[in-house]
Amino acid sequence: MGLAFFPRGGSAHVARNLAAALGGAGWDVTILTGSLARAGEPGNAREFYAGLDVRPQDFSRALEAPDPMRADPPMHPSYEDRPGAPDRVFASLDDADFALQSVDAANADILHLHHLTPIHEAARRVAPGVPIVGHLHGTELLMLEEIEADPRRWAYAEAWAARLRAWAGACERVIVQSQTLVARAGALLGLDAGRFVLVPNGFDPKTFKPHTVDHRALWRRALVDEPRGWAPGERAGSVRYDVADLEAFDDDQGRTPVLLYVGRFTEVKRLPLLMEAYGHGRPGFARRAPLVLVGGFPGEWEGEHPLEAIRRTGVPDVFLAGWHTHRELPEFLAASDVVVLPSVREQFGQVLVEAMACGLPAIAVDAWGPADIVEHGETGWLVEPDDPISLENALVHAVNCPTERRRRGERAAVEARERYSWPALAEDVAAVYDAARSSFSGLLGAGA
Repeated sequence: MGLAFFPRGGSAHVARNLAAALGGAGWDVTILTGSLARAGEPGNAREFYAGLDVRPQDFSRALEAPDPMRADPPMHPSYEDRPGAPDRVFASLDDADFALQSVDAANADILHLHHLTPIHEAARRVAPGVPIVGHLHGTELLMLEEIEADPRRWAYAEAWAARLRAWAGACERVIVQSQTLVARAGALLGLDAGRFVLVPNGFDPKTFKPHTVDHRALWRRALVDEPRGWAPGERAGSVRYDVADLEAFDDDQGRTPVLLYVGRFTEVKRLPLLMEAYGHGRPGFARRAPLVLVGGFPGEWEGEHPLEAIRRTGVPDVFLAGWHTHRELPEFLAASDVVVLPSVREQFGQVLVEAMACGLPAIAVDAWGPADIVEHGETGWLVEPDDPISLENALVHAVNCPTERRRRGERAAVEARERYSWPALAEDVAAVYDAARSSFSGLLGAGA
């Protein structure tokens, strides 16, 4: 199993959970992945994939180099074009700006490669006799869509578009997380729909389940005692709160409902829009309901930073909890009441599944992956993309109707367990491996 990127996004969580579950389906997995081995900071693959057979490629030295993309080894590129970021967008780099890494791939039964990256090229060179299962997570499609919209935006845009299409075409099967991705990926990559296999992202049923926590203790630790929120250009912990600020989590009626966002601070997540909708809806709340943002990989953001949006709108009761490990997420979910994901181009929506498994209803956009996950009126609220009024109304309804909120949360937990449990999904992936080996062997036989 190969990932070029150090663990910071949803694809890493998918790879970790799937690799762990595949043992029960009869497969041994070795993970080749990027890593940042910096003390006290996230991104360390050995820690993230603890308990699994992991072979990390450390990019820490690259971050300290004058030009990270020309270090030895160079920093991995990105599908996102963030000004000043050390990991520059793929399409701005020529073919010599990265190194190809591999393990003993020639003796594998299957190469399961997440994203479309130069690992595919390495596989072609060092393991031409091993079938490839590709796994799209959608970010590569966003770059391809930007290239189609403006082929001259980046110096090597068309060359990278051709590479991604060639790598996808060399896959025996291509896993996608939602039906929405099939049509988009097929058109962008020039593949027949029959090449794609729908396997949604899942959750670990032993970890994500309804349970209770001491919510006062959790919010005090996360926001006051051990803060990790960060301001633009500053380190984790630069955003701190006082004990008095925690009054937002308890009013004269007791524990207040908590609205929770989990994710990176990328532009498609529409966090400034969330600040505006929350600010407009808050006067209509029947009681206080703080909004907590968990996430934002330290130093990474696109567009307006959430802290800047908070200051611009002047909205109170919004808290930046910072980046936390995936192991900590169940505790945050247990201390919350609704998960909110206003992203307009969410490829899947992993946090929606995990939150629903913990009994939280979801507020999400009625488009792309979330539209396949959330059932409006049953497991949460679906709102129109980029519509602050629709989002505001959903926030107010979720806060002011506790009985309905709990009903949708209970239904969400049942739905998540029926559709998204990793052990069952691993069996589906094992079947994909078997089909890929069979079709690949057939092609070799025909060639012979």
